[in-house]
Amino acid sequence: MTRRSPKSGSAVDQQQEDLVRRESELRDQMQKLQQMIEDAPRLAQETSRRQREELLERANQRGSRLDASLSLRDKRWGDEEWGTRRPGSLRKERREGRIIFLVLVIALAVAVTWLLTRFHF
Repeated sequence: MTRRSPKSGSAVDQQQEDLVRRESELRDQMQKLQQMIEDAPRLAQETSRRQREELLERANQRGSRLDASLSLRDKRWGDEEWGTRRPGSLRKERREGRIIFLVLVIALAVAVTWLLTRFHF
């Protein structure tokens, strides 16, 4: 009788080795997942704390969003320092706008009447 060499295992031995190897891989994977589950609340808390700090930092920053130079600021919109006098009413500008509008309407009417008399529609 000849003996088989110890290297060549039967199909059952190979299957058993595969099962042992797969079991160890699954155990490692379970340990990693368990560690992730344990670390999740701490990571969530750190993330929310970091976001809160960023929001507070952005809210406390002073200056305009576009960082435009001071010479380009429009004084009509109240970008100047606190405590300055608020601008008065804009009655004069409104009245001038109405006068310009009337002048333009009259000029348009004159132009239309001139065209009608010139080309006899």
